[in-house]
Amino acid sequence: MLRSIDLFAGIGGIRLGFDKAFTSNINTVFVSEWDTYAQKTYKLNFHDDFDIAGDITKIDAENIPAFDICLAGFPCQAFSLAGKKMGFDDDYKGICRGTLFQDVVRICDYHQPKVIFCENVKGLTIHDRGRTFKVITRAFEQIGYNVYHKILNSKDFGVPQNRERIYIVCFRKDIDSSAFEFPIGDNPNVTIRDILDSAPVSPKYYISDVYLETLRRHRARHEAAGHGFGYEVRSLDGQAGAIVCGGMGRERNLIIDHREHSMIPVTKIKGSINKEDIRKMTPREWARLQGFPDSYKLELADTHLYKQFGNSVTVNVIEAIAREIRKILSKK
Repeated sequence: MLRSIDLFAGIGGIRLGFDKAFTSNINTVFVSEWDTYAQKTYKLNFHDDFDIAGDITKIDAENIPAFDICLAGFPCQAFSLAGKKMGFDDDYKGICRGTLFQDVVRICDYHQPKVIFCENVKGLTIHDRGRTFKVITRAFEQIGYNVYHKILNSKDFGVPQNRERIYIVCFRKDIDSSAFEFPIGDNPNVTIRDILDSAPVSPKYYISDVYLETLRRHRARHEAAGHGFGYEVRSLDGQAGAIVCGGMGRERNLIIDHREHSMIPVTKIKGSINKEDIRKMTPREWARLQGFPDSYKLELADTHLYKQFGNSVTVNVIEAIAREIRKILSKK
């Protein structure tokens, strides 16, 4: 039985992938997540006999149970191409998000687990001309780990989302990890049509004609200025763009859904529901874009759910990497 800890746990996407790969051979012994809404969704879906810890910067390493695998999706906003890219200088609500990876290093230096697993935005690799990424990988090497990393795209792993992310796998140096290889996705043909909710979809997801016209004018202004910003309607037979940190940018993944639905608004909108059948994807559809099973419980308001899935990981990719990690540990 391998013991794992889940740092910056979000809603448990990394844990879910490892649980699926290791089945009954893994047991989570510690979870840390500071966002109270993410904690609520996490608790709905994982039933641990301990409380979720809050701010990891205030927890001493010796107060964390011994563990074999560290799962850490440390915050991406500090390095995201969609953000300000402030890196180590990024400060949010008094928390320096760009340096939170150092808490992963601090805790793993103390406990020396067999494996450290991290996921982050692709922009981490090029931030500050690559120097930021070198600092991070060198830190893990200095505490006794061989570091492997690769950019993988979610669309290759059975979900219709074009989402590139950097994955970092560190094996303790006394473990022969020379045979470790990142997985190659072999299921690139899933489309948005494959993950749609059953009809009828609530009219609250169909945008108003007034808002649709606002989006079109907004895009026209940006195009005239030579910018690429604007809403985008995705083909049902294609793939979604990356759903992003914070759940913003839902308008970049609009779809046309001609199936029968009510034209009577159930929320307060300006104008009427558009007659072109353009709608936002639902939180459940976003969950499927990230590889979460339909058994995963979604009970919070949509605003929170969009944010949580935008901040989360693609479970399919995590599971595929975890299977390769398991091969190395089983060999040992």
